Amino acid sequence: MKISSDWTDYECIDAGGSEKLERFGKFVFRRPDPQAIWDVEDYTMWEKVDGYYHRSHDGGGNWEFKRKLPDFWTMNYKHLTFKISPTNFKHTGIFPEQAANWDFCMNKIKNANRPIKVLNLFAYTGCATMAVASQGASVVHVDASKGMTEWAKANSRLSHLEEKEIRFIVDDCVKFVSREIRRGNKYDAIIMDPPSYGRGPNKEVWKFEKNIYYLIDLCMQVLTNKPLFFLINSYTTGISCIVLENILKTTMLKKYPKGKIEAGEIGLPITRDNLILPCGIYGRWEEND
Repeated sequence: MKISSDWTDYECIDAGGSEKLERFGKFVFRRPDPQAIWDVEDYTMWEKVDGYYHRSHDGGGNWEFKRKLPDFWTMNYKHLTFKISPTNFKHTGIFPEQAANWDFCMNKIKNANRPIKVLNLFAYTGCATMAVASQGASVVHVDASKGMTEWAKANSRLSHLEEKEIRFIVDDCVKFVSREIRRGNKYDAIIMDPPSYGRGPNKEVWKFEKNIYYLIDLCMQVLTNKPLFFLINSYTTGISCIVLENILKTTMLKKYPKGKIEAGEIGLPITRDNLILPCGIYGRWEEND
């Protein structure tokens, strides 16, 4: 398991009872988490929160704020700065557990000793985009949501990366990759964080189990002859990291046999009792050093 333990502005304070208690900068939130099914021994700390996301019985939910919060604030991860704001979908614009993946990408690009062009699919608010751009990579950032893409642009300004080579594209990821194949564009590295279910700008339907293999197979056609890495992250319930490993073995490793594959879980340390909160899976192919 890869643990994102280098945060100072974020902290998973406690978890249990299908919830987690987190600090985002100076604000503390209580949010649902289906992985935290163990009991909480003492709820004293949980009573002093700035925001509490209540899950409804029919899906979705709503925030209950204990005091007025700013429209947004910022958090730092190492040299990067991100915009934070609670959304109607319980998210805050950042997935802190992904820091372990950002570190992997930054280290690979830093040590590549050659220009690297990265394609970031389902790129959300662009934290991974900022991570790789900060190390000198040129990036094509693709997401179906115009609002999330604008948020990513704000993150580029906050991290002082406006002058870096980043193209922000609002598009369906499958359609975009298909067009890149026809255009003959190539990439040295690909990052993707596909949702379990989603819709593109023109109501294109995405379902992880149905579409992920097809998309990865498409991506094989936009990689250079010497790719640096291919990273997949997933939060889809019921999908094992072995599934990602098998997909990469039958696609990336088959075409690029000199690379190596790794798959596993990512997680966050829980301050209160030194447990680990599992937060999804990853699979990656990387160039052998």
